[in-house]
Amino acid sequence: MQIAIEPDIKSACPTLVLGIVTAAARVNADDGELWTEIAARTDDVRHSISLDDVSGLAEIKALRQAYRACGKDPARYRGSQEALLRRILKGSGLYKVNTLVDINNLVSIESRHSLGTYDLDRFASPVTLRIGRAGESYRGIGKDELNLEGLPVYADPQGPFGSPSSDSQRAMITAETRRIMMVVTAFSGPDGLSQTIDRAEALLRRFAAAEAIEREIVT
Repeated sequence: MQIAIEPDIKSACPTLVLGIVTAAARVNADDGELWTEIAARTDDVRHSISLDDVSGLAEIKALRQAYRACGKDPARYRGSQEALLRRILKGSGLYKVNTLVDINNLVSIESRHSLGTYDLDRFASPVTLRIGRAGESYRGIGKDELNLEGLPVYADPQGPFGSPSSDSQRAMITAETRRIMMVVTAFSGPDGLSQTIDRAEALLRRFAAAEAIEREIVT
């Protein structure tokens, strides 16, 4: 899988780097041991930060600055990691989706970065991270049509399929998924990114029987 950061968004967000993990993996509806880990981490969040602290976290602050530079209001289009943290701190907890999405969310709340995990057989190479263009949209997962203009988006030759705010139905993880691409969108730079990739790889091996794992940092 070829993936690159286009000059338009790199110019707007010069510290932006990506952590990429691709793998063959198995998806299950649920895993009790995984949810024990998730529960522990959500408790850590509740005891370590408040709702007022969220927007000041370095990784979220960097994403908000990046969105403004790209032309999107971060108060209306929050990063997925901010949405997860706010949900936890409001006492709502996290949705159980499937093991791959649950791993994605666990790594996101631990790292404070936005993560996306995609079905590798539902999009094509090359993939670019760029700024969404006028008229571009897609139907988000469990959401209405999302206006992508000014939003950082992952796109293949067919068009956008993901963003750090909300991913599309086209490339989402389903029970039929057999190959995945997990992307860590690190607007704040490379510090700690290798460790985040290590954590994602370990969780994928443990809870998704991941094999043929490949990893890359894209700058």
